[in-house]
Amino acid sequence: MQAEICYKKMEIVLKGKIKEAVKILYNSEVTDDLIQIQETRKDFKGDFTLVVFPLLRFSKNTPENTGETIGNYLVDKFPAISGFNVIKGFLNLEISDTWWVEYFEKMAFEKSHLENCQVSNPETILVEYSSPNTNKPLHLGHIRNNLLGYSLYRILSACGHKVVKTNIVNDRGIHICKSMLAWQKFGNGETPQSSGMKGDHLVGKYYVLFEKEYRIQIEKLMIEGIDETEAKNSAPLMRETREMLLKWEAGDNEIFDFWKMMNSWVYAGFDETYKKLGVDFDKIYYESDTYKIGKEIVLSALKENILYRNDDGSIWADLSQDGLDQKLLLRSDGTAVYMTQDIGTAVNRFNEYKFDKNIYVVGNEQNYHFQVLKALLKRMGYKWADGLIHFSYGMVELPEGRMKSREGTIVDADDLMKEMQETAMEVSLELGKLSDFSEEEKEDIFRKIGLGALKYYILKVDPRKNMTFNPVESIDFNGNTGPFIQYTYARIKSVFRKAEQMGIHAEQGTLSEAKIGIKGIELIKLLRKFSETVSSAATGYSPAIIANYCYELSREYNQFYHDYSILGEDDAALRNFRLVLSRLTSEVIFTGMWLLGIEMPERM
Repeated sequence: MQAEICYKKMEIVLKGKIKEAVKILYNSEVTDDLIQIQETRKDFKGDFTLVVFPLLRFSKNTPENTGETIGNYLVDKFPAISGFNVIKGFLNLEISDTWWVEYFEKMAFEKSHLENCQVSNPETILVEYSSPNTNKPLHLGHIRNNLLGYSLYRILSACGHKVVKTNIVNDRGIHICKSMLAWQKFGNGETPQSSGMKGDHLVGKYYVLFEKEYRIQIEKLMIEGIDETEAKNSAPLMRETREMLLKWEAGDNEIFDFWKMMNSWVYAGFDETYKKLGVDFDKIYYESDTYKIGKEIVLSALKENILYRNDDGSIWADLSQDGLDQKLLLRSDGTAVYMTQDIGTAVNRFNEYKFDKNIYVVGNEQNYHFQVLKALLKRMGYKWADGLIHFSYGMVELPEGRMKSREGTIVDADDLMKEMQETAMEVSLELGKLSDFSEEEKEDIFRKIGLGALKYYILKVDPRKNMTFNPVESIDFNGNTGPFIQYTYARIKSVFRKAEQMGIHAEQGTLSEAKIGIKGIELIKLLRKFSETVSSAATGYSPAIIANYCYELSREYNQFYHDYSILGEDDAALRNFRLVLSRLTSEVIFTGMWLLGIEMPERM
C-alpha cells in the first residue's frame, strides 16, 4: 500500500500530509518553512517530531490541542503513522512497523548505498594534507593530518564532487639547512644505506643534533653576558645556517646538489610511510618551486602599491583594515617566508585546476596564518580566494603530554604503526581464535586490526578538538573502537560462511511477511540514516560523524545478534529477513569504514 512512498524521504512525505491536515482542519494554506520536522529525541517515544508552535496562528488553539488534532488526523488518514504523543508544543509521530519493513525491502537491494548522498551541483575540490617538512620523519601529528585529509577526500568523492588529493612538501628554508649543516659537521658521510636507517629518520637525527649543539652554544653565550635573543641570533651554528640558506636561494650548485641528495633520502622514507598508512596523492607540490611564483606575485603587488617596502628593504602587507596585523612577505635579504610560498602555491593550483574550493588540512595553531593568506589574496584581486577553507584540526597529545620535534620526543609514525600491529597480534593471540590461520593470513589480520585501531581512534574524535591518543584503549575489542567494529563485520561474514555450508541463501523477495521484532526495526532505522550521515560528514568536514555511526550500527547489530537466532530460526521468511538485514548491515559497515580508510578483515 505504501510502496510508492517507501523510497522517498519520510520527512518529505510527512510535510505533504501535514500541509494537507492544516488545509482540511483549519482551512489554511501553509508554506514548507513553517513545517519543522526533526527526528524524535531518544528520551521520547516516536520517530519524527513536528514542532507545533509555527502552526498556532492557523489553529487559534493551544500547542497541546493543536498537536492532538493534527496527530489524530494523520493516524486516521495516513496508514504509515501508527501512533503519536504530544509533549507541550511537540508532536511525536510513530511510524508503523509495516512501513519500515516495506522501506527496508526497497533499501535492501540498492546497487549502491551512497546513491542518495549525491549532490546536485558537484564541485572541483582540492584537499591538501600531510604538508611535511623534509627535516624530520612523519610523526603522530602527521598521522592525524593524513587520516583526516584522506578520509575527507573519500567522503567528498562519495558525494559526487571531483576531488584532487594534494600535498605541499616544505623542502626549503632554515629547517632543512639545519639538518644539512649538522650532517656536514657531524655526519662523517653517513647515508641510509651505510646506516640501515630510513632516509627521513636519518635526516631527522641530524635536525635533533643541530638543536642540541645550538642550545649548547646559546647557553655558552648567555654565560658570557649576552641576552638570550641576541645569543640565538649570533650563535655560530645559526649564522652558518643562514649563510647556507642564502647560498641555496642564490643557486649555489654545491649547496643545491647537497640539498637534493638529502631530500631524496627523505622522500624515499616518506613514500614508505604513506604506503603503510594507506594514503596517497594526485599531485605533490614543492615549496622550492612555488616560493618562486610567490616572490613574483609579491613583487608585482609591491609595484601596484598593494604592499609596502620597509626601511630595511623587507616587503610587508598592511592588513589592519581586515582586522589583522602587518605581515612580512620577503625578508630584507630577499628570502621568502612561508606565506610567500602559500601565495604561490594557491595561485599555481587555481591556474591548474580552476577549483571551487581548496581545503587546507592544517592544525589549529595555523588559524591566523590562513586568515592572512585569504585576506592577502583577496587584496591582490584573486576573487577565488573565498574558496580557500582552512580545515582546522586539534593537536594530538599523549597521556604524558605534548610532543616536541626539536627535542626528539615525537612519536614516530613508523614506530607507532609497528607497535599497533604488534599489540593487535598480542591481543588476538590471547583470544585464541586464529589457530587455523596460516602465518601469512595472521600477519594480514594483525596489520588490519592494528591500523584499524589507530585510524578509528583518531577519526572518531571531532577533528576540531584536541585529543589524547592512548594506544592501549584504541586496540580494545569492546567499546567504541576499530577492532570492535571490525569484529562485528567479521561476525556477520562468519554467519554467511556457515549459511553457505548449510545451503541457505539470503533471497530477494517479500520480507514484510516476517514478524521482525523491535531490534530489527531499530536496525532498519539506523541503516536508513547512512546516506544522510555521509552527507552530514561531507558538509561538516567531519569523518567523526561516520566513525561514530559505524560504532552505533555495530553495537545495535550485536544486540540484534544476541537476541535473535539467525540460522537456527525455523520460520523461513523470518530467517531470510534476518540474513538480508545482516548482509545489508555488513555492507553499510564496510562502506562506512572504507570512507575512513579502514580495511575490514573477513575473519578474526
